[in-house]
Amino acid sequence: MQRAISILMTIVFLLALLSFTVTYSVRFTEKAVLTTFGRPAEHPVEDEGLKFKWPYPVQAVTKYDTRSRVLQSRPEAQQTRDDRQIIMETFLVWRVSDPLEFFRTFSNAGARPEDHFRKAEQSLNNLLRSAMAETGKFRLDELFTPDAGGSKLAELEGRILAALDSPDERGKSLRDYGIRAELVGINRVRLAESTTQAVNTRMAANRDRLAKEIESEGEAIAEAIRSQAQSDRQRILDFARARAREIQAQGDIEAGQYLAQMNENPELAVFLRELDLLKQTWSKRVTLVLTTGTPGLSLLSPDALSGLTPGQIPPSRLPVEWSAAARRTAGVGGLAGAPAGEPSAESPSEEGR
Repeated sequence: MQRAISILMTIVFLLALLSFTVTYSVRFTEKAVLTTFGRPAEHPVEDEGLKFKWPYPVQAVTKYDTRSRVLQSRPEAQQTRDDRQIIMETFLVWRVSDPLEFFRTFSNAGARPEDHFRKAEQSLNNLLRSAMAETGKFRLDELFTPDAGGSKLAELEGRILAALDSPDERGKSLRDYGIRAELVGINRVRLAESTTQAVNTRMAANRDRLAKEIESEGEAIAEAIRSQAQSDRQRILDFARARAREIQAQGDIEAGQYLAQMNENPELAVFLRELDLLKQTWSKRVTLVLTTGTPGLSLLSPDALSGLTPGQIPPSRLPVEWSAAARRTAGVGGLAGAPAGEPSAESPSEEGR
């Protein structure tokens, strides 16, 4: 019984070993290359599922994962069109598009698919470094601009991708190697020290230029405001002077009527003004110590009314100088009919007071 079980286990083991050597499976994310004595078949195995083959070393299978892979480049110094140094880091998204051509190109790197992928990434890294020379077709201010949507980094990425797909000196492109480049991206850009200093200098110059423009604009606005204020001031002064002349002329006309009336009887006019002065002085309840010879106070003299007949006006005791000053203040050359040396009927000026 035990002998039968041992024979059965041996048969099962041999069948499992035989099935392992004559079958293989392909996943939906893979494509395989079947080789016979090391020579690849004319067409790759693209359908997923269980497949049959001759045992090794007659036939062998190399399977490639056809999903997208990411290749990260090392930092590389690049020269822009305006002679600025920048340090760029890029990445490449690629995948195996033709496993048969991929096998023919990179199978000399080793027997395992991992060796093929490693060799392919080395080649792609060299090609990517060469394609990054497209940076020299752009200026630094075209790649980095404060305007929204004004940067040409996306265009640079497209040019690098196009350069990867373009044929090399042997007339072969990535598609001829069974590789498809799907995307090129720039994930980091640094400025070299010399470029950083140049950028800072240019930024400082731009700030100075903007400051001067703003200062000049402010000075122009201030000058316009000062000119407008000066114009308004002059216009207001002219209006005020003209209005003052009109008021003075109107006052002279109105005063002329009273002067004409006073000129009919100058002594009466002086007498009435003296009475007004007394009324105004007494109404304020002030104490004044003055002589009766003070202009306007002659009526307070004890003998002011002595020797007068009924209806006679007391004579004025104003000095001749006071009368002349009053006439100058009134703006007239004299009262009509007033004798020379006699007091005028016009009120005294501030100087006479």
